[in-house]
Amino acid sequence: MFVGHFGVGLAAKRAAPRVSIGTFFLAVQWADLLWPMLLFADVEHVRIVPGLMKLCALDFYDYPWSHSLAALVVWRIFFGAIHWIVRRDLRTAFILFLCVVSHWVLDVLMHRPDMPVFPRGPYVGLGLWNSVPGTLIVEGLVYAAGIALYVRTTRPKDRLGLWAFWLLIGLLFALWIGSLFGPPPPNARVLAISGLFGWILLPWAYWIDRHREVTSDK
Repeated sequence: MFVGHFGVGLAAKRAAPRVSIGTFFLAVQWADLLWPMLLFADVEHVRIVPGLMKLCALDFYDYPWSHSLAALVVWRIFFGAIHWIVRRDLRTAFILFLCVVSHWVLDVLMHRPDMPVFPRGPYVGLGLWNSVPGTLIVEGLVYAAGIALYVRTTRPKDRLGLWAFWLLIGLLFALWIGSLFGPPPPNARVLAISGLFGWILLPWAYWIDRHREVTSDK
């Protein structure tokens, strides 16, 4: 899953309006932000297998530290604890806690049974990437719902806050469609390099939030 994770991050703004979507994006995408670095370090591994699934050619055969449920529980405790120490806001810390683990839940929907519960298994996955309409409907709805909730919760302070937001939304959508229907990466190294692009989106998201204001705290 790709834009669905960002949909959760956008929706979380409704639950904690005073937290930047940059922080929420960091939480919901942490597994995918960590993963390419672990690929470069040869700690985790992936194979490119064209035709493995209808919409995904990646064989995620070894990613226990970035994508296992157990590891994400540890990471989400870390995120929640850091926020509580800095902000002393237990409710928001818990929301960030849930955002981190939401990544695993959404990935289980899409992946074949390769999502580890513990670092070395068991493995689960419902395989929605084998259904083109199912993938487009489920992930598209999660993304659209997140956008709708964010737009209801904030409004642009200026033109930058308006156009920068919709440019980001359009770019994420284009990247999603390209990942589903475009050719697979030629090798794991190119995949890891492209995965680092996610870090660029974080300052963009923080910047967007600075140019928007909350319309409701509820």
